[in-house]
Amino acid sequence: MNIKLTHIDKSGDIKMVNISGKKTSRRIAKASGEIFASEETLKIINNKKMPKGNVFSAAKIAGIMAAKKTSEIIPLCHPLNLTNIEINIEIDKKTNKINIISICETENGTGVEMEALTAVSCAALTIYDMCKAVDKNIIITNIKLLKKIGGKSDSK
Repeated sequence: MNIKLTHIDKSGDIKMVNISGKKTSRRIAKASGEIFASEETLKIINNKKMPKGNVFSAAKIAGIMAAKKTSEIIPLCHPLNLTNIEINIEIDKKTNKINIISICETENGTGVEMEALTAVSCAALTIYDMCKAVDKNIIITNIKLLKKIGGKSDSK
């Protein structure tokens, strides 16, 4: 199997992919992540009684900010003009789990997978940070890309 690495040049050095010749199109990526916490922690979050403030509001803002700054923290990502960022967070009381979904959109020559994944990751880290004082056993897990639309490797 011959795989061409897009971020490595002929001499083996790291490079940013040249997207200047790629067709601009609408691109969407959806990512998810999960956080397991105690039943008591989830009650505190749900009742908006966490000492640091409204956990989900802070996490949504953090996720949006992270998506917008992805190219500043992931070295080979292109800076993108994001046209939409959605962060959805909900508690699944049956499994003591918080589900995070992010959707990022752009009109560009490259995809927004990293932005969606970064948004979920930062939202999860914010939830962890805001809750760690009341729950030492929080687990962040299953951060993954669910779907991407647009570009040559479309995975509707």
